[in-house]
Amino acid sequence: MLLSFRNYAKSWIAADALAAVLLFVIALPEQLATAHLAGMAPLTGLIAFLAGTAAVVILGSSPVLSVGADSTIAPLIAVGLTHFALPGSTSYIALMGIITVEVGIIVGCVGLFRLGWLADLLSAPIIAGFLAGVGLIIIVHQLPDIFGIHDAGGSTVARIATVFTHLGSTNAWCLGIGLGVLIIIEGLERVSRKIPAGLIALVASCIVAAAFQLSSHGVHVLGRITPSFPALGIHGFTPHTAIELIPIAFIVAIVVVSQTAATTRAFSPSLAKLDVGKDFLATGVGSIIAGLFGSFAVDASPARTAAVANAGGKSQLSGVIAFAGILIMIPLIFLLQDLPYATLAAVLVYVALRIFHIRALVEIFRFDLWEFGLALITFIMVAFVGVEQGIILAVILAVFDRTRISARPKGTVMGRIPGTTSWESTRHATHLESVPGTLVFLFPASLYFANATYFQTQLLGAVDGSTPPCTTVVLDCAAISDSDYTGIETLRDILAHLKKSHIACRLARVDDKLRHNLTTAGLLEGKDAPQLFASVNEAAAFQEG
Repeated sequence: MLLSFRNYAKSWIAADALAAVLLFVIALPEQLATAHLAGMAPLTGLIAFLAGTAAVVILGSSPVLSVGADSTIAPLIAVGLTHFALPGSTSYIALMGIITVEVGIIVGCVGLFRLGWLADLLSAPIIAGFLAGVGLIIIVHQLPDIFGIHDAGGSTVARIATVFTHLGSTNAWCLGIGLGVLIIIEGLERVSRKIPAGLIALVASCIVAAAFQLSSHGVHVLGRITPSFPALGIHGFTPHTAIELIPIAFIVAIVVVSQTAATTRAFSPSLAKLDVGKDFLATGVGSIIAGLFGSFAVDASPARTAAVANAGGKSQLSGVIAFAGILIMIPLIFLLQDLPYATLAAVLVYVALRIFHIRALVEIFRFDLWEFGLALITFIMVAFVGVEQGIILAVILAVFDRTRISARPKGTVMGRIPGTTSWESTRHATHLESVPGTLVFLFPASLYFANATYFQTQLLGAVDGSTPPCTTVVLDCAAISDSDYTGIETLRDILAHLKKSHIACRLARVDDKLRHNLTTAGLLEGKDAPQLFASVNEAAAFQEG
């Protein structure tokens, strides 16, 4: 607990204080906007920040990690819950509390039981496609507020159609505020990222809305906000409801784990002292606390964490100070009653444009068309079908692709480089030497049920095609780091076939795990057992006594 405060030095206070100020001015408008994105009251965004910050300060390992309401998972949860209740309704709020606690429990268990490898199921192309899909969802959901037109809800396509068919009803004030906020944020960030562009835009829009009484001109504003915490506890809980929400909670938890791991590793000043499991636990506990206080799930924020790191933050003291600042703001939240929804929508559009990584998609396209296809499928499914379906399909395709590749590794016949003891593939090299009567074969993968038959076909095919016929086979096992039962039984069949053909077999560069498997299966016993050698050259040059 309180890991980032160990060996704290007084010289760190100034840097932590500066980081805290930046964290506060970024978090205030962002958390309010994210609450709107989640279909929740503005105050719940601040509660999410308080819950996530408290948990990561006490339980986390990263000194700069910021956890709170996040625009990546907010629409993910909101889209999932709209199948069960209308956003903002009592049922919706109750369901939000239940799913938030479920997400927290799952993420916390990932930390407790060291299951962070689950995040690796989301490859970089899948994450790029997912973020692009979420980015498009965020933008489309904010367009009605920016144009000041009625939001009819529905699918992404339906929402886009609604905006285009109602462009004639655009509220010029809303559109002006939205574009103005985007221009202010973009312009100030180009000058310096340390300028609190979001906060400046928020305050400016509040002043304009109040001065010109824009609420009377059709501009929707936050209105009077009661600065009080919701009742503690989970409301409307039933086992049936909890079970129905688990699929959505699991998808959200996978995203939280992936983003938390990536954020922690990217901005930690010392990877050696990093314990991602503790950060998973902290993020999970943060969601549980948020759910119990009527808020929504929390996640690590790359943007806020980067701000703390770039400001030179040394410990979670920056989080403590920012926590205090947000806590002080809650009784003063009534000051934001003139804040236009168009402002929050513009802030979210800006965030969405930053997570829509077009450059990453272009790089993936240039690297590999199949992986770009994974990103594209994920994007289309997430944006136009459903977030859960998009991620599940993409993960299945990615696992299938990896399985396909590992099931068909191409073995190769080896030759010795003249004048050396080194051996390499004859597939691309020329002028390699061979030992008369000896075939050296390399299989470049672990041996398991999916590739065992393919391995057998390649090896015996090479034996049958050797000219002149070989009397000895040397199997280079450097890449066969492991083998399952099917693979071992396939080796047994190969050894039996070679023995029947009066061909000796030698194994080179066998590691401890494979040796253990061979010993357990009894393949190293008896006078006809294959001999083991430390190198390929030693095995090929060995002369029978």
